[in-house]
Amino acid sequence: MTPRRTAPRPLPSPRRIPLGGNGPEDVVVDHEGRVVTGVEDGRILRVHPHGPARVEQVARTGGRPLGLEVLPDGRLLVCDAERGLLRVTPDSGGSGEGKVEVLVDSVAGAPLRFCSNAIAAADGTVYFTASSTRYGLQDWLGDLMEHTATGRLFRLRPDDGAPEVLLDGLDFANGVVLSEDESCVVVAETGAYRLTRLWLSGPRAGHRDTLIEDLPGFPDNLSRAADGAIWVALAGPRQAPLDWLRHAPVQVRRAVWRAVRPLHIRPLPVARVMGIGPDGGVRHDLRRRRAGYRMVTSVYAHEGALVLGSLLEDGIAVCELPELS
Repeated sequence: MTPRRTAPRPLPSPRRIPLGGNGPEDVVVDHEGRVVTGVEDGRILRVHPHGPARVEQVARTGGRPLGLEVLPDGRLLVCDAERGLLRVTPDSGGSGEGKVEVLVDSVAGAPLRFCSNAIAAADGTVYFTASSTRYGLQDWLGDLMEHTATGRLFRLRPDDGAPEVLLDGLDFANGVVLSEDESCVVVAETGAYRLTRLWLSGPRAGHRDTLIEDLPGFPDNLSRAADGAIWVALAGPRQAPLDWLRHAPVQVRRAVWRAVRPLHIRPLPVARVMGIGPDGGVRHDLRRRRAGYRMVTSVYAHEGALVLGSLLEDGIAVCELPELS
C-alpha cells in the first residue's frame, strides 16, 4: 500500500556517541541492553547507550561488517560485505577477538557478494540478503543509479550449508525482518522505495506482494519493535534526477554513473525514520533537517529511545522516541 501523505513529525535532536571508528551501518541491541554495531575497519563494537559511553571491541571480522542480528544464545549473525554471512561469538575475556565462523561465502559456486542484512527465525532458519551481483559496497550508488535489480533474498536452514534463493531480481535488496508470527518475511528494496513481503506459511505461502510502496526516501535496514512495528531507516530523501533516471534507457543510466562516480557525492543532511505497522500503515514518520547526523542506515527502538546508525558517521546516535499522537 502507499503511505499516507501526512507531514512527518520532528525527530528529536539526536545525542551522538563516538565509537572511535567510522560507519556503524547497522545497530542492534543485545539481551543486556547494549548496542552492537560494526565499523569499516572490521571491528564489532558494543556500547552502553545510556550514561557514560564505554565502547568495547568484541570481535573483528577481517572484512566490512554490515547487518547484524543477535541470536538467542548471545552470538551474532554478521553480514560482511567482503566475507559473506558470518556467525560471531563475542569475546568475553578482554582480548576483543571473538570467534568468527563463515556460514556462507558462496552461492551455487559463485562468491557471495555484498551480503547486506540477516534475521533468524525461532527454529534457527536464517534469512539474509545480498544487495547486488554487479557492484560491491564501495559502489553502492552505482547500483542504485543503474537499477541493476540483481538483489537476492536467501534462506539458510539449520544444519544446511547450501542457501536457497527465495527471491531474486530485487532492486538493491537491503534490510530484512520477520513478522511477529513468522508467517512472512519483509525485505527493503532500496532502489524501488518499497518493502516487499514474501509469505512463508498459510494460504498465501510462496506468494510475493508489497507491504508498502512509494516511500519518501531510500529504505535501508529494518528492525521489528516489541509492538510489532517495522522500523525503517531512510538513508536519504528521494530526488527528482534519480527518479527520472529509473525510467531512462540502461545505456543512459550507466553513462550517468560513469560521469558522477569520481565526484564522491555526499548525502543530504537529513535524518528520517519511519515505523510501519503489520498492515502497511504508517505509525511513525520522523524527520529532522540539519540533524548533524547524515545517512541514517539503521534504526532500532528500545526502551523509549531510538538508536541510529550510519554508513558515514563516526558514531551512533540516540534520541527520544516520541509518543504516538
